[in-house]
Amino acid sequence: MKTRMTWIAVACAAVGMAISSGAWAIGGASGPHVGYPTTGKIGAVILNPYELAPLTAVIKNGGYTLTDVSVRIVPKEGGQEIKYKVSDTQVRTHGGIPVFGLYPDYRNTVEVSYTRYANGKSERVEKETYRIYAGPANIRTAGYAGVTSVFPKAEVKKMDPAFSDRLYLINNMIAATPESTRAVWNNPMGGALEWNRYPQNAIYDTKGELRWYMDPSTIFNYHDIYRAGIMMGFRQNKDGAFTWGYGQRYVKYDLMGREIWNRRLPDGYNDFSHAMDPMQNGNYLVRVASSDHVRADGKHVRTVRDVIIEVDPNGNVVDEWRLFDILDPYRDNVLKVLDQGAVCLNIDASQAGKTLSAEQLAEQDKSDKFGDIVGSGAGRNWVHVNSVDYDPTDDSIIISSRHQSALIKIGRDKKVKWIMGSPEGWKKEFADKVLTPVDSKGNRIKCEGSKCEGGFDWTWTQHTGWRVDSMSDKKTFILSVFDNGDARGMEQPPLPDMKYSRAVFFRIDQEKMTVEQIWEYGKERGHEWYSPVTSLTEYMPDKKSVFVYSATAGASFNFKTGAFESAPNPYIDEFKWGEKEPSVEIQFKGTSGYQAMPVDLSKAFSQ
Repeated sequence: MKTRMTWIAVACAAVGMAISSGAWAIGGASGPHVGYPTTGKIGAVILNPYELAPLTAVIKNGGYTLTDVSVRIVPKEGGQEIKYKVSDTQVRTHGGIPVFGLYPDYRNTVEVSYTRYANGKSERVEKETYRIYAGPANIRTAGYAGVTSVFPKAEVKKMDPAFSDRLYLINNMIAATPESTRAVWNNPMGGALEWNRYPQNAIYDTKGELRWYMDPSTIFNYHDIYRAGIMMGFRQNKDGAFTWGYGQRYVKYDLMGREIWNRRLPDGYNDFSHAMDPMQNGNYLVRVASSDHVRADGKHVRTVRDVIIEVDPNGNVVDEWRLFDILDPYRDNVLKVLDQGAVCLNIDASQAGKTLSAEQLAEQDKSDKFGDIVGSGAGRNWVHVNSVDYDPTDDSIIISSRHQSALIKIGRDKKVKWIMGSPEGWKKEFADKVLTPVDSKGNRIKCEGSKCEGGFDWTWTQHTGWRVDSMSDKKTFILSVFDNGDARGMEQPPLPDMKYSRAVFFRIDQEKMTVEQIWEYGKERGHEWYSPVTSLTEYMPDKKSVFVYSATAGASFNFKTGAFESAPNPYIDEFKWGEKEPSVEIQFKGTSGYQAMPVDLSKAFSQ
């Protein structure tokens, strides 16, 4: 007993010595006990307050009302300053001052200013300094021999001063692990449940330093089918919070990691991936699939990436677009020329360059082989929608279909308005919806099959077909796309290293049903910038720029052995509008990317 008491006394003394400043409020069994230090004029510091974002903290208000708050994360020598104002709403929401952008494994210096009120008195604090240590950045890794770091290293190759205040979110994932693909849907069969990867979501500054990352352990679980899946479709909403989805969930969180909502998909739908778009009317477009679809042959299946639902803020399903009813699920022109070695994130080097024949597709459709496989008909990956956007001028959606190599606009009445893609293989009811390519003077460009003259090209297995709202109206539609480039021209090239990707913009005249290519980048970079899957192109109105993430560029594998020789090394590029060379280029080493985007701290904290 004496030894135990001595140990406790020593421990208490050690703790007391470790606290260099601050006040203790000591209580006991008959009253409250508060055993933490406060190092400034307000409250204590809580690191990672919502257990999702380890490089955030809240300096509690200490019982005061705080207003006119500003935060500055003092940069490392030669580093990037993070500085932002905090609205009274955000101070109230977090019970203090939200701190974002701490360096990992570093004793950060954080400067705050504020006015505090209590008991009819106010005090202005112009600068108060806090020292906040954040631990090393750490999440789960795949454990393979080729993995060399928890998060990818960022090499800043080019940085125009006009973009030096940027913060870039990367939405990546680690390599597939053995436990990630054990579960499949059984009743009905099919679906894409096994599509599952551990998330690697992080924010980097323009010096290549990690300033935020997600620890998903509280919301993600490989072993729970309703908590697993691939996190995709990140979009920063007008209120500064982010929405995205994964597996059987769609969610909304703020940058501090605070949950706004985290919901299961409505029961009639399953297998979220790729796209969740905040609409101008306050609802969300969510790319899902049907949980139970009866085919014409009487087979019940879970479909694959071919349903769009509109949900309101309360989670009610306002509308749905069932693409197997709207489009032709048996148009197989693109399916027959896809590189089977790279279908979305299912990269199999042993199948590189191989394609499917019409006979194989027909035989497959007679079988019960359903699921996340390339094939025609509902229950297989025939359309593979990887983005969805909304046009408020005519209440329509725009989808990007990888496996039809087409951007398609569909009205609320479920009728196709136009198709931006090769005219080959469309049924009569869709053939007259295919846009006609024209040059800058409006002259028709000569096309034969899937190839056109004059530098115009369709997009091939593309991603992120988005309306540029600030440049578009009811007549003119400006479309941004990442053209991945597989099966370009409806064929595989003689040599795999002849493939290339493009970031590209089109101007669509919706009255004349014409399309003009107005900007492109990537062809000149050749195969080293080629991304067989994923990626993003987006116009950024805040800087009038084009942001591009070539998210699976730089991967190499041995075509003879089927073995990967390196993981992808993705590129972020940002261009001033109209320019042909990037003002920003950052390359990430050894990671598989999905999408990326600039983060707006004023939306997140100042509104």
